[in-house]
Amino acid sequence: MSAKADAVPACVEHQLELARCAPPLLAMGAWFKNTVCLAQGQQAWVSHTVGDLFQAEACLAHEATARELLRALDAMGRKPVAIAHDLHPDLHSTRFAVQLAAELGIEAIGVQHHHAHIAAIAAEHGVAGPMLGLALDGVGLGTDGKAWGGELLRVDSAQFTRIGHLRPLALPGGDRAARDPWRMAAAVLFDLGRGEEIATRFADQAGAEIVAAMLVKGLNSPRTSSMGRVFDAAAGLLGICPRMEFEAQAAIALEQNATTYIESHGWPEPLEGGWRISADGELDLLPLLGALSTEPDTGFGAALFHATLVAALLHWVVGATEAADVKRLACGGGCFFNKLLRSALVEKLPPTGLELLLPKRLLPGDTAISLGQAWVAMHLLES
Repeated sequence: MSAKADAVPACVEHQLELARCAPPLLAMGAWFKNTVCLAQGQQAWVSHTVGDLFQAEACLAHEATARELLRALDAMGRKPVAIAHDLHPDLHSTRFAVQLAAELGIEAIGVQHHHAHIAAIAAEHGVAGPMLGLALDGVGLGTDGKAWGGELLRVDSAQFTRIGHLRPLALPGGDRAARDPWRMAAAVLFDLGRGEEIATRFADQAGAEIVAAMLVKGLNSPRTSSMGRVFDAAAGLLGICPRMEFEAQAAIALEQNATTYIESHGWPEPLEGGWRISADGELDLLPLLGALSTEPDTGFGAALFHATLVAALLHWVVGATEAADVKRLACGGGCFFNKLLRSALVEKLPPTGLELLLPKRLLPGDTAISLGQAWVAMHLLES
């Protein structure tokens, strides 16, 4: 952008230099912590977070922000050629993107959520070539229409291949399970063949018997590869956080318990046999979760979870590098707010020969999604 600094709209929080020129385009972000991105030339403007788009005021702020950025683009004498958005058709950001694209007579480009997470890191680092992407978060719609969230991708600018994912867990009660970690713990017990324990183990939780029956019958229990839900399951099994009052409460409590233990005792050894990796790249953490279900020491259990998870992720990633023919790994998604996970990867990844790319100016969570969408869209438009 050739605009002067004083022409930057008030809604913009980050101005980033792009490694290559982008045609003028808008990217609308996702659902949680929504931002909007305007890319043009070798700059990208990323807005302040407007909020979560299940709130009416956030939806209105999202629309106002998009139009403010369009006015700034118009003041430069430029018109957008496309609008990028999430694949999920029911998100307000997607609906408004499609509406706005039709209004302007331009293309609407859908970008898969986890592809966008990794692309945001590529944009920050100015890397256009192939890389592995480890995308770990709560949820994002996959290209197969299912809920993803623990993904190992091979990303090459506008294209990606899903080369691995976490073993899916059931969500008993659908979205309700994302708020009640005890339900995710129940899903683990069921997959371990211990479904008969659910009603008694969670007798203090309303609906425990119903959840057990739902899992048996497969009713309202879609499966997800989400790493966020694995953190919830671990917290639920250890009794750390049966129900959440705010987003990521269980994961935060799990990290705090682990940190307290590690500060006093050091890192425990990873659980031997705590994970399995199938021939098609599925990472199964069920053995680890099964061990947590009988662990009486919550601090040790939380630390063991983190130590084993780090070892499992390293095994998974390193094993994929040869098949993917890459030596660069980008890590994105809300799970990388976890300092224990992030610092352990920073320490342990270099000896593997992989170059680690982490977010620099933007955060690892969904505030960066709009930048990633813009990066993917600009490469798609070039091809």
